[in-house]
Amino acid sequence: MAINLDELKNASNLRTAQRDGSFLKPLDGKAHVSGERSVPLLEQTIPAIFSDTVSRYGTLDAAVFVGQDKRFTWNELSETVDALAAGFLALGLEKGDRVGIWSPNRWEWLVTQFATARIGLILVNINPAYRLTELEYALNKVSCRALVTAAQFKTSDYLGMIETLAPEVATAEPGKLKARKLPALRSIIRMGEENSPGMFNFADVLAMAGRDEHDSLDRISDGLKPGDAINIQFTSGTTGAPKGATLTHRNIVNNGNFVTSAIRLTVDDRLCIPVPLYHCFGMSMGTMGCVTKGATMVFPGEGFDPGATLRAVAGERCTGLYGVPTMFVGQLDHPDFASFDLSSLRTGIMAGSPCPIEVMKKVVSLMHMSEVTIAYGMTETSPVSFQSSIDDPLEKRVSTVGRVHPHVEVKIVDVAGATVPVGEPGELCTRGYSVMKGYWDDDTKTHEAVDAEGWMHTGDLATIDAEGYCNIVGRVKDMVIRGGENVYPREVEEFLYRHPKIREVQVFGIPDEKFGEELCAWIVLKPGQIVSEQEIKAFCSGQIAHYKVPRYIRFRTELPMTVTGKPQKYLMREAMVAELGLKTARTA
Repeated sequence: MAINLDELKNASNLRTAQRDGSFLKPLDGKAHVSGERSVPLLEQTIPAIFSDTVSRYGTLDAAVFVGQDKRFTWNELSETVDALAAGFLALGLEKGDRVGIWSPNRWEWLVTQFATARIGLILVNINPAYRLTELEYALNKVSCRALVTAAQFKTSDYLGMIETLAPEVATAEPGKLKARKLPALRSIIRMGEENSPGMFNFADVLAMAGRDEHDSLDRISDGLKPGDAINIQFTSGTTGAPKGATLTHRNIVNNGNFVTSAIRLTVDDRLCIPVPLYHCFGMSMGTMGCVTKGATMVFPGEGFDPGATLRAVAGERCTGLYGVPTMFVGQLDHPDFASFDLSSLRTGIMAGSPCPIEVMKKVVSLMHMSEVTIAYGMTETSPVSFQSSIDDPLEKRVSTVGRVHPHVEVKIVDVAGATVPVGEPGELCTRGYSVMKGYWDDDTKTHEAVDAEGWMHTGDLATIDAEGYCNIVGRVKDMVIRGGENVYPREVEEFLYRHPKIREVQVFGIPDEKFGEELCAWIVLKPGQIVSEQEIKAFCSGQIAHYKVPRYIRFRTELPMTVTGKPQKYLMREAMVAELGLKTARTA
């Protein structure tokens, strides 16, 4: 299917400054925008929104876990959530207590998310890829009283790691753990059919509560406030220890609502969610977004698999699909791609890292996602700050992250903190309802990130054009200064993606004695392709400035990524520094 740009050039008129303080176009030539405010913020807690959806759509499909062959109507999901919430009360957990969850995408994760919210427990999302040291840090940083865990996932033996950290569990009575290395932890709840010494089984906790606990659920829920902390999500921690971004009901409810409104999700939609639940993409934009609309959540499997995702979309007739760019690349490159009927798809979101333009075009033309949008944000801003509209012209949808979200204000600043002119790059700062409550138990880091006027400093380099569209050009720390020239790796990556043999590419700076920094490109080729370093350089020659042409080119079978698809450039940089025997120049 050819892409007809003319048919998609129906972008809605952008308004100038409104009395309510919204202006989607920058004013006075400054890179400063403020989101629409005509739709008021939802001042409801997660359990209130959930209850409202259940009362409206009780008998309809709420969630499908294809890999576990498990389905819930809204009524069934609500009953299971209440059973677990009452079970938590029976364990002695109280409002404000932290409950960790360490698991891939399973139905127990979804139930735990809404059961903790039901009684004001703070859910602590623990990355499924964490190992011993990281797990110990996360549990202790926020003093988790309980941990809900899967038995294993891929190469991770969760139960084994817990037993290594807390050998006391072998002889402990369930619910009365006293572990030297995990002093706050009392209860471990394991998923699956089997039982483990010192741990509760998930099914046991579902059946544990009596009438008193069930009768107290509504009273507790009614006492919760939208501004209460309800979730802690750890940032990736590529520099230093992970920080626990603390989010409120208001953060998550409203961001999920606005994100799914932008893709016009309704009760008639079925949204495929292959992104991880522990991450804001899965649980804020995904599950919470679906709850605000009554849409069905479809989970293909525990972790991302291109074939399983395509099968879930086709088998469940999904109308929407979420993913990071690498996920869409994996699906498009699947050997049986053409055999899947994806005609039910119309919309979705691509986020997590910048999307190559060519990938976006294929998603629109080959996956029927004519209304796909791009979203940008960060964990600390619940997460989305910018999102394209399904009405935006395709050229804007493939080259920008859209316009500012409702009730969010954004400016682009220079190193001195002054707002830059339209079109100039600088650091993106955002404020509004979406900004986190703070980093858990870390006032210093909180004040470093959020200034006295409420602006969250993202660390991302961006531009805003005259129409209010934003483009992410890199990280403040990723900008490469080569011989006095500022080079934005994203620009070079976008150019290299035009090469017909390149599947994935990341560009980054490495130390250089002569120029201060030089560019390096790591490239993954499409299956069956062969290309030389010289061919890549010849492709660049005369097309981009000489100082933007990567000096070092390396071909790799895969790139180091976080589980959410963010490239780990620091690992690439470290590998090149070691390979070339380079020394990083010391700075004052």
